[in-house]
Amino acid sequence: MDSLHLPQQMDPQDKSKEDQNEQHGHKSKVKASPAHSTVALIEETEDMDPWDLPELKDTGVPWSALDTKGKLLRVFVSVGKIVLLLGFLYMFICSLDILSSAFQLVGGKTAGDIFQDNTVLSNPLAGLVIGVLVTLLVQSSSTSSSIVVSMVSSGLLTVQVAVPIIMGTNIGTSVTNTLVATTQAGDRSTFRRAFAGATVHDFFNWLSVLVLLPLEVATGYLYEVTKLIIDSFKIQSGEAPELLNVITDPLTESIIQLDESVISGIATGDPEARNKSLIKTWCRTFTNTTLMNVTVPGPENCTSPTVCWHDGNNTFTLKNISMTYNVQKCTHLFVDVNLSDLAVGLILLAISLLVLCSCLVLIVKLLNSMLKGQVATVIKKILNTDFPFPFGWVTGYIAILVGAAMTFIVQSSSVFTSAITPLVGIGVISIERAYPLSLGSNIGTTTTAILAAMASPGDTLANALQIALVHFLFNITGIMLWYPIPFTRIPIRLAKGLGSITAKYRWFAAVYIICCFFILPLFVFSLSLAGWQVLVGVGVPVVVLLIAIMVINTLQERKPSCLPAALRSWDFLPLWAHSLAPWDKVVGVITAKCCCCCKCCQVASDNQEHRVQESVEKNKKAHTAVYDNPAMSPEKEVEDEIKIELKILKMTQL
Repeated sequence: MDSLHLPQQMDPQDKSKEDQNEQHGHKSKVKASPAHSTVALIEETEDMDPWDLPELKDTGVPWSALDTKGKLLRVFVSVGKIVLLLGFLYMFICSLDILSSAFQLVGGKTAGDIFQDNTVLSNPLAGLVIGVLVTLLVQSSSTSSSIVVSMVSSGLLTVQVAVPIIMGTNIGTSVTNTLVATTQAGDRSTFRRAFAGATVHDFFNWLSVLVLLPLEVATGYLYEVTKLIIDSFKIQSGEAPELLNVITDPLTESIIQLDESVISGIATGDPEARNKSLIKTWCRTFTNTTLMNVTVPGPENCTSPTVCWHDGNNTFTLKNISMTYNVQKCTHLFVDVNLSDLAVGLILLAISLLVLCSCLVLIVKLLNSMLKGQVATVIKKILNTDFPFPFGWVTGYIAILVGAAMTFIVQSSSVFTSAITPLVGIGVISIERAYPLSLGSNIGTTTTAILAAMASPGDTLANALQIALVHFLFNITGIMLWYPIPFTRIPIRLAKGLGSITAKYRWFAAVYIICCFFILPLFVFSLSLAGWQVLVGVGVPVVVLLIAIMVINTLQERKPSCLPAALRSWDFLPLWAHSLAPWDKVVGVITAKCCCCCKCCQVASDNQEHRVQESVEKNKKAHTAVYDNPAMSPEKEVEDEIKIELKILKMTQL
């Protein structure tokens, strides 16, 4: 055990020299720093906003100091980084596409079975939850929306019943960028910004549903407005454009191709679809329709009385018989693999997650090396600067249009929001700018759905287009609720609060994802299956309790005098009921027990040392507040305390 070092006594020779200096009148002068107010010292640390964008300083040699060879090398390296960045971004987008295919292979048929239960879907809350769960299973709002459209077109669902499901798909698609944000958990400040930038999309969707779902149940707002639009315009069918898919399809289709009609067939009740594989085997087929004589049970089954005749006990008629012939086999990797859909899905899931995380880490590293100095300053000014007064309010709406246009180009809101999440994390884009970009991505993904619906056949065009317009109107109404007035931009404040919590307790990010996207939807779905009485009996008290807690929290912060003395703080509750600190200790113990590699133990050690450092700094502030002159504060004692506590901590870990 290391011995504790006590303050050393002054050497006698040094003391005699000091006495001689004093006798000759050469006294050593101690320069004390000027006195400052204690309040100024405390406020100096509080003024540091953790949400301020960091300065990305350029640590390299300035351009003016380089010779010709150095400048050429700098240009060559910069071009190489840009090419690598585009390559990693391409692989990132393709891995998201493969990830969606993997989830469809693993849970696609289950999603079709969930959609098939029409009695459950008639409950709006159950429909909302099913939309969330199915989108989580297939990891694509486009796929889940297309299933809903096919069910509406076939008459299995009405448009009114499908509206809550569309709301649920809007929530389910926002989990992708939240998962992407967790890959930046290595640095606290980066993770704080990245997780807040991702969850601002989640909070917008949840708050919009909390307002618009009751409004839709009570008034049918979305259904009536979209029906009015459909009836007012004569819309002709067209072709849905392929933009980014032209670039990504060659790679993704060489790995896996799926038969999307199988999931829709299961949802619409096709008995043959259940026995089919989702993996596409034949990419080109030929269907030949021939008028043939067929046997029917009786004359009532004939196509027409004129083409109906009898031969003994048999009745014959003429019918168009379609025969499908396989022409060309697909060439993807899994076309001839003798594995089940589940096995192929799990293989692709592991590979796509590995590629996605690797590309994301490399993209962040490249961006950190490229966005430095003047380049970072210019980009940050372009992305985060508002127009001069009085046109500053226009900037946010331009960001919404940019987000919609970029999402329309990549044809996926998940891809766009997942791409800007690391930019928020490293400090290139602020939370306030990421919010309108995410809102624009919601609009962009609905315009793609509208164009896809316009490619539907004429008899199903109206219903398909109305469902797509419901999705569009839902997002437009949500933007009108939570963006125009700065006071109503509640998702930004909620996302920042959650980002601060997850930066301090990083395990809480996993708790948030599991609770909000899995446990809560499954809980509401279970109550919905039990009937309205159970749902109201359990749901109403829970909602009332949550509202009461939010009201009390608001009053505690702003007007505590309005509350009884007991409710002015939550100290009357056990510590675990109003603080995450005890749970953090539990997670730390579990992590220490389960952790078998030194790296994990080192991370836990760093977290504990960080908390010890914070507690000691608080004690340091308390000591400093006693003195008006900071030079007189016992800084040496505080530094010794830090060293002693860290040594004890390391020894106890050994």
